[in-house]
Amino acid sequence: MGEQKRKQEQKPEPYFIFKKKNYQVMLIGMAVIALGFILMAGGGSDDPEVFNPEIYSWRRIRLAPMLVLLGLGIEVYAILLNPKKK
Repeated sequence: MGEQKRKQEQKPEPYFIFKKKNYQVMLIGMAVIALGFILMAGGGSDDPEVFNPEIYSWRRIRLAPMLVLLGLGIEVYAILLNPKKK
């Protein structure tokens, strides 16, 4: 009789590591990363013999990589966020 009680008590209950708030912040971080890659795209030329200086624009060289890094920082924050703490 005592063995049955121990077997029932030893069963761990499944739980999620992250809560709803973590997933919301992760989605925001993914959106910022995606926006950075979208801003980085383009700027090429249809003709390989013609140089297009638009590939060196401020948006592609400065803004887009900073958005990608910011998004990665948001992802790290979302992983470390403790939603239980007030």
